[in-house]
Amino acid sequence: MTLTAAPFYADICPLGDNATAYWATTSDNKRIRLAVWAENSARGTILLFPGRTEYVEKYAACAADLESRGYCTIAVDWRGQGLADRLLSDPMVGHVEKFHDYQKDVGALLRAAEELTLPKPYYLVAHSMGGAIGLRALKNGLPVKAVAFSAPMFGIHIAPHLRPVAWILGHIMPLLGKGASYPPTTSPESYVLTAPYEDNMLTTDPTMFELMTDQVAKYSALGLGGPSFIWLREALRETRSLAALPSPDIPTLTFLGTNERIVRVSSIYDRMKRWDNGNLTLVEDAEHEILMERQGIRDDAFDQIAALFAD
Repeated sequence: MTLTAAPFYADICPLGDNATAYWATTSDNKRIRLAVWAENSARGTILLFPGRTEYVEKYAACAADLESRGYCTIAVDWRGQGLADRLLSDPMVGHVEKFHDYQKDVGALLRAAEELTLPKPYYLVAHSMGGAIGLRALKNGLPVKAVAFSAPMFGIHIAPHLRPVAWILGHIMPLLGKGASYPPTTSPESYVLTAPYEDNMLTTDPTMFELMTDQVAKYSALGLGGPSFIWLREALRETRSLAALPSPDIPTLTFLGTNERIVRVSSIYDRMKRWDNGNLTLVEDAEHEILMERQGIRDDAFDQIAALFAD
């Protein structure tokens, strides 16, 4: 695989803006974007798997925190989001044909890490949807020494009385030719451009929330709206499939905010009870994005990650 230079919007990254960005091509000929920070770090390389709607610039500050602890980071724009290939005529729909297609993006990221001779060993940091992709990758043999999850999408938060409806719509709407449409309560708008800071579901840090908003407001190509019915179907199928699998034999740390409202909390508890060398850390009063929370929360999380990876 030959990597080529890709754009990186350093002007919206107050920290960790010393990234080098690349285009990479997956095995099914999709173009994804990668960003690398601190290529010569001594302690190894962190494979950073973002969540749904995210993009590599959003993780520049996280990469700076990891660099200060001695690690290189390589992050990815998954297919269908960020500057990677969008998969539908409406670019604001979060979409994937099959959830396993994300593993092709993982494969391209690994090939890029090898081509760039990024330092080993590898480690995994995975947030939200990236947690589901990461767990599947681990079951597929992802060559990492240890893992840190942030609010992993081991299940999707849906009110119990609406869960059967989500399953039905996720399967029926594609059959009716509406698989690329938005499910009820979702829209083409990026969440951070429509939700007020007060009671937002991402972070209790006003500065970080403002940064997320400013990034998407300045570069609309980074934005993403709600998922497609097909994405919903595939995500429900994948999380159910993953729930039936045993936990990998790898040291693992999972962070979960006590005010989590996006992923299914019970699925995380269930998984971590079954992870022999895994630990669950509850973060009091935190929202979904632990790695983009208040500074004290961030510092503690990255210290715990560094301690796990140093063992």
